Amino acid sequence: MTAPLPPRHPLHFPNFRAYLVGRFCATLAQYSMMILLAWQAYNVARETMSTGEAAAQLGLIGLAQFLPLFCLTPITGWVADHFDRRIITRLTLALLTLAAAALSFATYEGWVSLPLIFGIAVIVGIARAFNGPAYGALAPNLVPPAVLPNAIALSSVAWQAGDILGKALGGYAYAIEPWAAYALSAVLFAIGLISMMMIGPVPQPPREVGRHPVRQMIDGLTYVRTNRLVLATITLDLFAVLLAGATALLPVYARDILHVGSAGFGHLAMAPGIGAAITALWFSFRPMKSEVGMKMLGSVILFGLATIAFGCTAFLPRDIAVEAGIAALVVLGGADMVSVFVRQSLVQIHTPDAMRGRVSSLSQLTISASNELGEAESGFLAALVGPVAAVIGGGVGAIIITLIWARLFPELRLARSFDPPESGRADSIMEKAQ
Repeated sequence: MTAPLPPRHPLHFPNFRAYLVGRFCATLAQYSMMILLAWQAYNVARETMSTGEAAAQLGLIGLAQFLPLFCLTPITGWVADHFDRRIITRLTLALLTLAAAALSFATYEGWVSLPLIFGIAVIVGIARAFNGPAYGALAPNLVPPAVLPNAIALSSVAWQAGDILGKALGGYAYAIEPWAAYALSAVLFAIGLISMMMIGPVPQPPREVGRHPVRQMIDGLTYVRTNRLVLATITLDLFAVLLAGATALLPVYARDILHVGSAGFGHLAMAPGIGAAITALWFSFRPMKSEVGMKMLGSVILFGLATIAFGCTAFLPRDIAVEAGIAALVVLGGADMVSVFVRQSLVQIHTPDAMRGRVSSLSQLTISASNELGEAESGFLAALVGPVAAVIGGGVGAIIITLIWARLFPELRLARSFDPPESGRADSIMEKAQ
């Protein structure tokens, strides 16, 4: 009797299906919350501040979310490698549900203020610091290695679909009723929590009991520093997106440059996600298999060019500026998704399971640094030189960084596929880390 063929697609695994639903709902709520915090902070600030001063508040919002993650990263990665990753995601989703509900109530009652918005931003940063490494390290435990690239692509589809709909729903709901936008986020976080509770037992890496926890936390940093391919992919994303922070200044463009209001802000905010989701959906059916390093480098250059194009919409006639801006942001999102897909696949496949929590926490730190810290950099730079110059200059900087990284890290240019390293090499790297 012929044995049944093993499942060949990630959706054949019930745990992964629950994970996918939970990630989609949580991402939907998270991006809605993040865009709402920036939009509401900018509007509250504009009641008493100039455009430049209000833009600086966007920088502070990004900083408020980044600093908790920066301070907690060594701890959160270690926690993800030593405790049940399902429980970590459940606890953080519960905290995010309460934070969104609190801001919804405060907005409904008219208590909202900049200090409250910043306080909630800090809570969001703390929750993301813990759930990011747990989410990232959990996915490879739910499917066999053979289908992991497809699982990463599907997870990216859920993430980008949440990005698209979250920002759009947040912008549109805020235009109708501000408190309802936060209430929607609270409901979606709760659905994500329920989905994560449906995931059954999964393999956990063995705990290290003979070494001090601080030494174990340092191991993650040592591993990333030793594996130059992982180091190159993580740091390229960090510096490129840190400089090219066009999306951080969307509130400024929507209100004071393109003059499109809340509804137009929703269109602009969801445009990068549309490009990213289309790209991720393509990869879920036709995963990238060759010349992955060169494709990542090319995608970051395209990301910089799209950023420059978006910045230049300020010089176009109003009747075509919005459409051109949306088109540039769609291309920007698609290019970013190529980079994200390559980075996530290389990091997950080239990292041993016992290290995935700590490496995922460092990867999340660089992503957050490029996003939230990038928001701070863009906001402060816009206050100094103006939003248009900040966006265009950031795109130019991303291209320059990519060319420098291509020369500094030949391992990235020479990466042909996602094939994991030979076991001997992996063991050697682990020994150096320890």
